[in-house]
Amino acid sequence: MKLLNHTTKYFALLLIVLISVWAVIFYFAMLDEVYDSLDDGLENQKQLIIRAVKDNPDLLQDTEFGVNNYTIKNTHVGTHTNLKDSYRDTLMYMQNEDEYEPIRMLESTFQQEGKYYKIKLITSMVEEDDQIENLFKYLVGLYLALILSIVVLNNLVMKKVWKPFYTLIDRLKGFRIEKDDPIKSEQTAIDEFNLLNQSVERLTEKSRDSYIAQKEFIENAAHELQTPLAIAINKLELLLEKNQLSGSQTHEVGGVLDNLTRLTRLNKSLLLLSKIDNKQYLEEEYLDMNTFVTEVANDFLDFTTHKNISLNVITNATVHYTMNADLAVIMITNLIKNAIIHGDAGKEVTITIDANEISIKNYGKEKALDANSLFTRFKKVSSDSRSTGLGLAISKAITDKYLLQLKYSFTDQHNFMVIFPSSS
Repeated sequence: MKLLNHTTKYFALLLIVLISVWAVIFYFAMLDEVYDSLDDGLENQKQLIIRAVKDNPDLLQDTEFGVNNYTIKNTHVGTHTNLKDSYRDTLMYMQNEDEYEPIRMLESTFQQEGKYYKIKLITSMVEEDDQIENLFKYLVGLYLALILSIVVLNNLVMKKVWKPFYTLIDRLKGFRIEKDDPIKSEQTAIDEFNLLNQSVERLTEKSRDSYIAQKEFIENAAHELQTPLAIAINKLELLLEKNQLSGSQTHEVGGVLDNLTRLTRLNKSLLLLSKIDNKQYLEEEYLDMNTFVTEVANDFLDFTTHKNISLNVITNATVHYTMNADLAVIMITNLIKNAIIHGDAGKEVTITIDANEISIKNYGKEKALDANSLFTRFKKVSSDSRSTGLGLAISKAITDKYLLQLKYSFTDQHNFMVIFPSSS
């Protein structure tokens, strides 16, 4: 939910509470004013009638409610000694409505020529149910008008006010730390947005400087390590070629040479992982994965012949995907190489290309591997000292980079699956 809509939601809830409380207070205040007005009118009418009775005693004969909406009857002094006015609500049958309607009644006592008379006056009043219904309608109308005003205000005025914020958000979405494109903010008249822009600029610039420093360090360290390793390997190979060493010495030098060779592969693998993690492979293209699988499989034919393993490629569909070509080759190479190395001699490795999936199966250990740690760095499937334990980790890093899924399953064969999004 967008910030403006989120704010509107709370405004709407707050208005419901405020208008509801205000409606109750307004209703009772309005009733008080209505009763006060009606009572003043009845009091004034009573004074007029009493004055008229003094001039025209015949009015004392109006003992039933008629056109004049009042009655006058004899009463005893003992029962009305306080001579106070009394107001109350009651019902009266109305001819035009053919039903009982609420009225306001005033009962009072006055003296005329030594006698006391009880006078009752009535006046119509608004029905409370109608009054509540009308009040509810007007309040709903007011609420909708306020909500509409808030929505219009948010979309016209507040949207303009928050424009620098959304501009910064869009630039953050497009920001790539590996690209030489720092975020440049625009100056605004709002201090908080200027502070936010400056903070984001400093943060992204510092992050980018750290990224560049880390990238250069890794590349330089890998390069500097590669050179002495290559020199050491060359010198040891020359030492072996001179044939001036005893059998045990040759064995020892061979072991050192194997470790140096493994260290060289490890160095290259770690550098590759670092480049993948730092998103240094920016070039992408729409690739025919079938072609890559076929080419990599052909490159391993000599290796499979040496291990007495048959390599079969079954194509059931054509898979295309947008990614870096070098990383695609590395991903497929690692998976096929892993299947061949750990495959049983005399068996086969089957590569199946289906719609949105590439499956690589091989016969090996007759039990499932630990899927939770299989793609962990430096996790070795075998005890081969020449293995770096990074092949599957590199493939997993590549699939994660391009939103692919690398899964493992086991039935009678070990099965590694690269699953492509269906929209690819």
